[in-house]
Amino acid sequence: MLQDEKIRTIIKRAIALSLVIVGILFITIKERKPYALGMIFGSSISILTFILMGLSIEKAVKMDPKRAYGYSVGNYFLRYFIYFIVLTIAALAEYLSFVTTALGLFIIKVVILSSAIYDSIKRKA
Repeated sequence: MLQDEKIRTIIKRAIALSLVIVGILFITIKERKPYALGMIFGSSISILTFILMGLSIEKAVKMDPKRAYGYSVGNYFLRYFIYFIVLTIAALAEYLSFVTTALGLFIIKVVILSSAIYDSIKRKA
């Protein structure tokens, strides 16, 4: 999965965007540590679940359709359970910002959507 150039590009852009946001947080906010740690925590979990999704898709494609369905649904719920644990930790921990952790969980989605919009605009020009 990680041999695919498109996947590596998405992950690199997500890391870069996260670092830019953390840099902006360090410049603009007085109590910056919880916000920065929340962003780092959320975006790292987002990247890891993206990799997990890719690995589960690769495995499911090689399975019998009935078995692949159950496997895919199980992995789907596993990813949401991971999100639940991450958000629970962010809500309970004093050293993490819940808001930036939740925003970090969307980092892969933002990168994919912005890449699609950019590519669409680039093709029309």
